[in-house]
Amino acid sequence: MSRKTIGDHTIYLSHNNFGRLKSGDIIPVLTDFGSTQFQLDSVTNTWPIQPDCYRAPEVLLGAGWSYSADIWNVGVMMWELIEDKILFSNARDSNLKGTPAAHLAQMIAFLGPPPQELIAREKEGLHRTFGIRLRNPDGKLCNSPAEWFGGPFFDENGEFLHKHLIPEDQTLEDTVTCLKGTEKDEFLAFARDILQWLPEDRKTAKELVDHPWLSEIVVTVKE
Repeated sequence: MSRKTIGDHTIYLSHNNFGRLKSGDIIPVLTDFGSTQFQLDSVTNTWPIQPDCYRAPEVLLGAGWSYSADIWNVGVMMWELIEDKILFSNARDSNLKGTPAAHLAQMIAFLGPPPQELIAREKEGLHRTFGIRLRNPDGKLCNSPAEWFGGPFFDENGEFLHKHLIPEDQTLEDTVTCLKGTEKDEFLAFARDILQWLPEDRKTAKELVDHPWLSEIVVTVKE
């Protein structure tokens, strides 16, 4: 292996090619619990979680999040695994700065407008605080989701305040290019069971494992 020695230290050239995986049973191990949160049914979580492009709508709206935010993450991640691209590409600008309004606008383009029930939860969330002031990526001290993300995003009539940001030429179907026919239809059905505006409308992990799309594990991925 290529290496060099500097004083008493040997530095090895890093590489990613470790050969073919060994055959046999592979048992996955869950790690990295440093950012996990203990969920209490009596507590409404509103503090900011998730990377920009993965952030669930209820987090952006300050509507309260729970376990189903993790399910949303799975749905978004599937596009990186299958299409090698970020589904909600408008969640950040060219400087990699989070753009919550444009993120929600792209959600509307892909999923249709959110139900009024979720918009009502945003309104209720305007009265909630983090309990402590948190510094957002811009360096501003914030005490609520609205301060952190720049909300509210809907007016008193439930209308989106940033309609000019909604992409007119984007659909969820158009984002899937490597799957065709029935396989594409089943994948999109699987994704829509996950990418639901209302957290309680998303399928649980237990329900998702029985989905028809997962019964056929052979997926053709473009080079």
